[in-house]
Amino acid sequence: MGTFSNAWRHIRRSPYQAFAAISVMTLTFLVTGLFLILSIGSTVVLSYFEQKPQIIVFFKDTKSEGDIKTLAEKLRGSPKVAGVKYVSKDEALTLYRQQFKNDPLLLEMVSADILPASIEVSAVRIEYLSELARELKNETDVEEIVYQEDVVNLLVSWTNAVRQIGLVLVVFLGLVALFTVVTVVSMKIALRQEEIEILQLVGATSGYVRGPFITEGMIYGLVGAAIAAGINILLLVYATPFLTKLFSGIPLFPVPIHFYPVFVSGMAFCGMMLGMLASIVAVNRYIR
Repeated sequence: MGTFSNAWRHIRRSPYQAFAAISVMTLTFLVTGLFLILSIGSTVVLSYFEQKPQIIVFFKDTKSEGDIKTLAEKLRGSPKVAGVKYVSKDEALTLYRQQFKNDPLLLEMVSADILPASIEVSAVRIEYLSELARELKNETDVEEIVYQEDVVNLLVSWTNAVRQIGLVLVVFLGLVALFTVVTVVSMKIALRQEEIEILQLVGATSGYVRGPFITEGMIYGLVGAAIAAGINILLLVYATPFLTKLFSGIPLFPVPIHFYPVFVSGMAFCGMMLGMLASIVAVNRYIR
């Protein structure tokens, strides 16, 4: 309790320095939280598309059912393919009727004979789709391949950009926060150098002298991370109605309720660790 009281007294004596340290910590963890949320969201979206049939291959009537099933088995043996589903003409008709069940005119005009048989192919990794699509185009009696190449490439590019740019920003701001807290704590130590020397002369333990400064850095990190986590959660909650419509059908929302305490706890822990690390660096440098 004495260590915390001393740390709190240090903070109150120099509120502007404390404000600067907390502000930098808040900015660092605000960006970290946004990066984390975007990274998790993009991973969920990628997983959703990887589990769906991303390539649909329609065959001409000259392609026999046996040949199609042979091709399906060949694809199942590929390490790049997660799954293959064969859809016969009758199954295609069933799917068509379900899709247009409210339009009797369209139902009357279509029979199983005019619908093509097809296979639906899912890739292990979404990056394999382009290669699989090229291979399937070379198969005989292929009438059409439905493959949203632009959407897939955009999704992969977006996910990679979020991870790379976010990681660079987090590392950069983390270093800025680290040096800021080191500077603030170092200034506090310099202002109390005479007091520290007296404490050491009268036999104060190393933990008693160093403890308040380390605790001070942990408070900066904890408060900054908690503020940033709160802002991140408010932004996420506020944007949820819009994002739910934008990603309709993808299991992104609602966000599971257990995500919030885990998110806040993780941010707070990382903030405390970063603040503690910065304080230890300053203390080891200026207190012998």
